[in-house]
Amino acid sequence: MSLHVAILHYASPPVVGGVESTLAHHTRVLCDAGFPLRILSGEGSPFDPRAEHIHDPLFGSQHPNVLARTSELAAGDVTPAFDELTEMVVKHLRVALDGVDVCIVHNAHTLHKNLALTAALRRLLDDPAAPRFIAWAHDLAWTNAQYQPILHNGYPWNLLREAWPRTRYVTVSEARQHELASLLGVPSDGIAVMPPGVDAPALLAWTPDMRRLEARFGLLDADLLIVLPARLTRRKNIPYALRVLAAVRAQSGRDVRLIVTGPPGPHNPANAAYLRELLDLRESLGVVDAVHFLYTAGEGDQPFVPDDATVAALLRTADALLMTSAHEGFGMPVLEAGLLGVPVFAPAMPSVREVAGEDCWRFDPNVEPADVAARRLLAALDASPTARLRCKVRQTMRWEILVAQRLLPLLEEI
Repeated sequence: MSLHVAILHYASPPVVGGVESTLAHHTRVLCDAGFPLRILSGEGSPFDPRAEHIHDPLFGSQHPNVLARTSELAAGDVTPAFDELTEMVVKHLRVALDGVDVCIVHNAHTLHKNLALTAALRRLLDDPAAPRFIAWAHDLAWTNAQYQPILHNGYPWNLLREAWPRTRYVTVSEARQHELASLLGVPSDGIAVMPPGVDAPALLAWTPDMRRLEARFGLLDADLLIVLPARLTRRKNIPYALRVLAAVRAQSGRDVRLIVTGPPGPHNPANAAYLRELLDLRESLGVVDAVHFLYTAGEGDQPFVPDDATVAALLRTADALLMTSAHEGFGMPVLEAGLLGVPVFAPAMPSVREVAGEDCWRFDPNVEPADVAARRLLAALDASPTARLRCKVRQTMRWEILVAQRLLPLLEEI
């Protein structure tokens, strides 16, 4: 039986903000993983039909009653009206959290935007039937000089700088982890760190076909992605590209992929047989799982030819563009890769020199051994901070990776 999870914050999408964005991505990935999920927020509207949404203004920061109490507290006054509001929020939370096993609470444990909500959550800890709580601390009121004039010693402000029992604290960075540990007076290693991630398909403007290709080949998990945008014709010298790929993998020990985008050329019947030769070479080089001919990646027995938008998405995702043609009249892919900021490795021929000048890595595939070209490619990418950071983000900072490696273990803690 899956854990029933709730996520609580002052606001949820379509309200715009960093925490709201985190909430939305957690919702997407947890729903994808099959968790029964409930979103609790003070303002917002349903944004994922797979999750249950409860919007209660008393959980937010903008309800008139909440604003009035916040104003009183800023002046240092804890009035009977605050206690009444807190008790009301407790009752609402009990209903909203019914059946929930674990509740992720964003910021309410460390921020003062609705101290009645904070106090209500603290009271719930006295109830053995209450869910487990994960206190997700994006912002800390007590360490922010901007908030010092409206914070006061004593209840309820001190709730924001006390370590609560039966509560797992999480922060968004190691710097914030140490800051929170110092504030709460607890060891840093008792506070988990889970940074925000990136939604690679959205950021890279993937097409549905690009999403399908990634799901089939696991492209985002690769160490390097190299795209060869070419039809399968002999003048494109694709065997050389396969040998470069095999040499890169052998020299680096990394999971490097080569994606060949085009179909067999339409004007020469022998090009279909050429595809068979390329597939045989791929097998003999031991790179069957590393060289992806998109023409063979259709549904069932159907061939696949990516449209321009999918090729553009591939280029935006790639670490490098590789050309190995014996000759080209112009070399349009060099322009496209240049505009997208993708490093270009191309033959030393007049058309490439005319387009790129000195702003690409050139080699002569007619005379240069593939292992030499591979060393040049690896050296160039390894020396590039952009390429190194791209690989790090792609492999470790995607929401799916972060949720699987960091959030799911927290949900499953006893």
